[in-house]
Amino acid sequence: MISEINELVATVLFTVLGYQVTLLELVAVVASAIGVWLGTTGKRIMWPWWGLSSALYGWLFLNYDLYASAALQVAFIAAAIWGWFGWGPQGASSRNLSWTRRAIIFSAGTMVWLVITPFLIGLGAVAALPDAFGLVFSLVAQVIMVLQFRENWLVWLVVDLLYVGLYWSQDLKFTSLLYVAFSAIALRGWINWKSLARTAG
Repeated sequence: MISEINELVATVLFTVLGYQVTLLELVAVVASAIGVWLGTTGKRIMWPWWGLSSALYGWLFLNYDLYASAALQVAFIAAAIWGWFGWGPQGASSRNLSWTRRAIIFSAGTMVWLVITPFLIGLGAVAALPDAFGLVFSLVAQVIMVLQFRENWLVWLVVDLLYVGLYWSQDLKFTSLLYVAFSAIALRGWINWKSLARTAG
């Protein structure tokens, strides 16, 4: 049964410039695009889409041995549940991080990235250095997004640009192009959340 489902979702739907787009990748891309766009508006309805796309991408990344990217999706699903209850019915109300908090978060994230990378190399993960960076700083962006800090969009921008190159190099070209769009959406999110901003305590 599981092998039949895997075979079904691996069905190639169409080919673009020689790249074959599978059912799983297409559905994951669409769900993810909807979730991320809704996130720029600060609407709570983004979280179910976020959880769905994370489950689909976890499945896809496991098929490509991108272990850190796959593990990250589990954290995203948990964050979707946290975000749904944390934002409440009115959605996000943006605030800004202090410079001290930014420095602490960046330093801690960098240290964790450098610790995780050798572990992923030991597991035989593909592209361990950029994949570990994406893992750590996506988690950072996700947590500060749930906590409604506007800077999440700047962290997403950096991570999205990194993923453009990573997924292209792993022959996930359709997903790579999605991350080009995500980079633009991250800039839009930064602008949109400015209107929601309130002074951080």
